[in-house]
Amino acid sequence: MEPLTERTPRVVSSVKLHRTADRKKTGEFLAEGANAVGSALDGGHVSELFYTADAGARAMALVDRALKSGLRASLVNDKAARALGDTVTPPGLVAVCRQIDVPLSQVLGAKPRLLAVPIDIADPGNAGTVVRVADAVGADGVVFAGNTVDPHNGKCVRASAGSLFHIPIARERSIDSVLDSLTDIRLFATAADGEVDLDDADELLDGPTAWLFGNEAHGLPSSVLARADHRIRIPIQGRAESLNLATAAAICLYASSRAQRRGKSIS
Repeated sequence: MEPLTERTPRVVSSVKLHRTADRKKTGEFLAEGANAVGSALDGGHVSELFYTADAGARAMALVDRALKSGLRASLVNDKAARALGDTVTPPGLVAVCRQIDVPLSQVLGAKPRLLAVPIDIADPGNAGTVVRVADAVGADGVVFAGNTVDPHNGKCVRASAGSLFHIPIARERSIDSVLDSLTDIRLFATAADGEVDLDDADELLDGPTAWLFGNEAHGLPSSVLARADHRIRIPIQGRAESLNLATAAAICLYASSRAQRRGKSIS
């Protein structure tokens, strides 16, 4: 079987999915590497698979799964793999996937107990890490609010390490619409001058909780902070001036998950 090249029309069309406009137009995006592709196959999100000879040998089980599911799985040459990939050293295994975001109403309709709500988040690596952390602690969803990075961005997909396909993801441009929809759930915002220390917040965190995380450079707008039920301060014992977004999200989401698990065990 002759491998497809970087000039094959199907490859050319798929390479365009690196661009936000083409992802929006087609409703598809790319996921590369065994972890992401495996998770995408598990969730039934894959529409097509490309692989090099080397990658196919390493991930034969994934290629076989795709073929047995009736998906088109195509051998490509190295130039095509580099064009399809979004890393310096492409893994040679790329899936074309259907976009995974769901309506906000679907996330909230499931009566979530723990949500991550990044607002105006700009860095795709941070966005993917927040999704990965939310998945790891057992959160019920991630809601990207405001002018946020596209969670289908290649760097975001890689940073999520497959978690993008495990947990419900919603996007809503209107921050007010998101906050208005978060009823029957406490809103917590991280703030350096917060009135509650995270170490003392367990009793607040044992109920349904949504964490609001702000933009990497500017944090949360004052209008959003004003709508939070509590502003939480993460205590810093050393000399670090602050924590980056992804680290703060990991600490806060883990604290909520732990408090909720303890609350269940006590009850």
